[in-house]
Amino acid sequence: MPKLIVVNRSGEEQAVEGDAGLSVMEVIRDNGFDELLALCGGCCSCATCHVYVDPAFAGKLPEISEDENDLLDSSDHRNETSRLSCQLTLNDDLDGLRVTIAPED
Repeated sequence: MPKLIVVNRSGEEQAVEGDAGLSVMEVIRDNGFDELLALCGGCCSCATCHVYVDPAFAGKLPEISEDENDLLDSSDHRNETSRLSCQLTLNDDLDGLRVTIAPED
């Protein structure tokens, strides 16, 4: 079971485990991080699951889609490591992935 390291908006870090095949958003939500709203439930139609991804994992992530890119453009807090956690599928290659929950827009 891959491990995911989540940093909340207060800077507190917690390691959680999730089943491979779940989205990073689902793992974060299912482990009680209330500040990740994920209002659309993973349909890539909002940006409320915005996270910053550890740059060490950039090469292991899927390419950003046009829809995801457009949604991230709507955030005042987008940076070069921004991704929507609903578009990232947890797998063994991402074991130890560290994400920080972005500020709310």
